[in-house]
Amino acid sequence: METIKRTAYLKQLMKWRDKHVIKIITGIRRCGKSTLMMQFQQLLREEKVSEKQIISVNLEDLEFENLKDYRELYRYTTARMVSGKMNYIFLDEIQSVEMFQKAIDSLFLKENADIYLTGSNAYLLSGEISTLLSGRYIEIEVLPFSMKEFQSTTNARGEQLYRDYIGSSSFPYTINLSTGTDLRQYLQGIYSTVILKDIMQRSRMQDSDILERVIRYLADNIGNVTSLKSIADTMTSNGRKSSPHTIENCVNGLLDSYMFYAVSRYDVHGKEHLRVGNKYYLVDIGLRNLLLGIRPNDFGHILENIVYLELRRRGNQVFVGKVGKQEVDFVCLNGEDTAYYQVALSTREESTLQRELSPLESIKDHYPKYLLTLDTDPKSSHNGIQKLNVIDWLLQ
Repeated sequence: METIKRTAYLKQLMKWRDKHVIKIITGIRRCGKSTLMMQFQQLLREEKVSEKQIISVNLEDLEFENLKDYRELYRYTTARMVSGKMNYIFLDEIQSVEMFQKAIDSLFLKENADIYLTGSNAYLLSGEISTLLSGRYIEIEVLPFSMKEFQSTTNARGEQLYRDYIGSSSFPYTINLSTGTDLRQYLQGIYSTVILKDIMQRSRMQDSDILERVIRYLADNIGNVTSLKSIADTMTSNGRKSSPHTIENCVNGLLDSYMFYAVSRYDVHGKEHLRVGNKYYLVDIGLRNLLLGIRPNDFGHILENIVYLELRRRGNQVFVGKVGKQEVDFVCLNGEDTAYYQVALSTREESTLQRELSPLESIKDHYPKYLLTLDTDPKSSHNGIQKLNVIDWLLQ
């Protein structure tokens, strides 16, 4: 089975190695968290760390069923620690253990414990848990394959590479699947598991029909400003009435499972976050194809979705920009740096070019501004706004 080294994430883990903070690796199921942990463990072995210093537990494996009691988990782990040396403790899908934070809190007190956790649900960092671990952890968010990672699995290049990327899936294991039927079955398995295990079970939700309707609505409206009321109204018009409270529970479950990401709006001139009107983006276009099929009139929003995920991969806080009555697709904050991005399939028509440039031109600060398109024209600049080929940008 082919596996691709997740170099960017491995660099982050190596940077935090042996530092007295808990490393929490989050992301949707099957995005590659467990494989990343195994790749990191192999790096440790190459650095002459002995096998006895590596303690690894997958808490969804029946072999470790008894460790779902946090006391047993603590006893199991401490019994295997090597005295006088650093021990690397890997606990996969830790949210399977009720009150796991008690075991982690006690392990953290030991100076020779370097702790790595993974989880497929944002419950891992919620409420009391986040408070208990506050100041003692860093989060490394893992997404499925970027287009650059996907490129290493194929001979396709340029526009064909992009078409293959949006036509298949970015989930790592799918590179081993040879037919469209196999791909659909695999993605259906991920979809069903996320719904049952990470949303309905966790939230004690009863109505799967409403949940699936919300999923299809959000998948159909990636890149559109969406409110809970608009979802509820659509449900009602389709003959399936539901309260905004139920819709909110569904949406929160989808965000907590990392299937969708909510992007709030940011007033560029007022430098303030706005509470009304989020946009939602899906973690993998392959899941969208599974639910809705491939539709050419959606290609603009699909491109926007892919750019959003890439901006997150690059460590940005991402917002939708409000500039007066106009909108900038993405405002990215990274430390003290800011950048603005506008995304379009093509701006070869002059009227389209001017429409896409207008919001960026109305921003008078000196932070970088980019227009990303599928056009293959040479790089160009319009009043300081850089027009780039989005495929080249994705492969940087």
